[in-house]
Amino acid sequence: MKKNASSSAITGAAFLMATSAIGPGFLTQTTVFTQQLLSSFGFVIIISVLLDIGAQMNIWRILAVTEKRAQDLANELFPGLGYVLAALIVLGGLAFNIGNIGGCGLGLNVLTGMDTSYGAIISCGIALFIFWMKEAGKMMDQFAKILGILMILLTLFVAVSSHPPMVDALQHSFFPSTINSTAIVTLVGGTVGGYICFAGGHRLLDAGIKGTAALPEVNKSAVTGILVTALMRCILFLAALGVIMKGGILDKANPPASVFKLAAGDIGYRFFGVVMWCAAITSVVGAAYTSVSFLRTFHPWIEKNYRWLISFFIVFSTGVFLFVGNPIKILLTVGALNGLILPIALAVMLLVAKKVALVGAYKHPKVLLVAGWMVVIIMSWMGFNTIQHWFIN
Repeated sequence: MKKNASSSAITGAAFLMATSAIGPGFLTQTTVFTQQLLSSFGFVIIISVLLDIGAQMNIWRILAVTEKRAQDLANELFPGLGYVLAALIVLGGLAFNIGNIGGCGLGLNVLTGMDTSYGAIISCGIALFIFWMKEAGKMMDQFAKILGILMILLTLFVAVSSHPPMVDALQHSFFPSTINSTAIVTLVGGTVGGYICFAGGHRLLDAGIKGTAALPEVNKSAVTGILVTALMRCILFLAALGVIMKGGILDKANPPASVFKLAAGDIGYRFFGVVMWCAAITSVVGAAYTSVSFLRTFHPWIEKNYRWLISFFIVFSTGVFLFVGNPIKILLTVGALNGLILPIALAVMLLVAKKVALVGAYKHPKVLLVAGWMVVIIMSWMGFNTIQHWFIN
C-alpha cells in the first residue's frame, strides 16, 4: 500500500471508530451524567478513557497480528463462539442504529424544521449512497474525518460560550466528590462497547494494514481514535457544566440541545442541529459497516452481497425508528448494554493472544494482557452492579 493511502486509512480507521462512538447516545449520555454528577463527571471521563485504551489496544493489535476478523478468531478459539459474538455485536449495532437514525432526523429537524421522519429518510439515502460509491472505503474514511472535525469545532464554540468553571472541573476530575459506576459502564460501553471497539480494527484489515510489521501504525490509529472521542466528550462536558452551573434548566426530552441553546442562543441551537446530524450519520455508517463485517466471513454469498446487507441494515433501522420513535432512555440503556458486551468480546481476544496456533511467534505485551484482564474484571464487576441496580429500581 502506498504511504499516502496507508496514512489516510490509519486516520480514517481512527475517525471511523471515534465517530461511531460519537452518536446521539454519546451526546445524551454526556449531558445527562454531567447534570447528575456535575464537575465530578470529569473523573468518570478519565477512568473511562483509561479503560477504553486498555480494551482497544488489545483488540486492534490481536486483529492485526492474526490478520483475521474477530468472529473467525472466536470460532477458532471455541467452535460456535464466533456466531454468538457476531449475534451480540449485530443486535447491539442494530439497536444503536435505530437511535442513530433518529438522531439524523432530529438534527435535520433543528436545522430546517422538517419533520424528523423525513430527515431520517433523507439521511438513510445519504448513508446508502456512501456505501454504493465505487471507492466506498475511502469515501467512508473522508466522510468520518471531515464530519468528526466539524463536530469538535462547533461544540468547542459552545463550550467557550458557556464559560465553564475550569478550576472546579479540573479539581473534581482527579478528586471527585462522587463516583458513579453506572456512568463508567455506560461511557465505556458507548465508546468501545459492542461493535465500536471493532470498527477501526476491521477497517484496517480491509485496508490491508495488518501483520506484525503494521503494529506501530495500528497502535497509533487505536490511541488516536480514543483521544478524538475523549476530546469531544471533554468539550461537551465543559459546555454542559457551564450551562448547568449558571442555573440553566435542561429539557428532559432533549438535554444536549438545551446546552447548545442556553450557551449560545439561536446560533448555538443551529450548531446543535449540525453536530447531532454529523454525530448520527457517521454512527449510522460505522454501525452498519462494522455489524455486517461480523457476518461477511460466514458464507461466500454474504461476502459477495455485503453491500446489499449493509443497505438492508440501514433501511431496517430506519423503518424501526419510523415505527417506534427514539426515546432518550433507550439511548442510555443501549450504551450500558454495549458495556456489558465488552468484557465478553475482550476476554475472547485476550485468550486468542495466548494461543500460538492463532498468533504464531508473536508475543503479546504482558502489560497489555494485564491491562486487558483488568478491564474485563472491572467492567464485569461494574456491569453486574448495573444489572442489580436495574432490577432493584
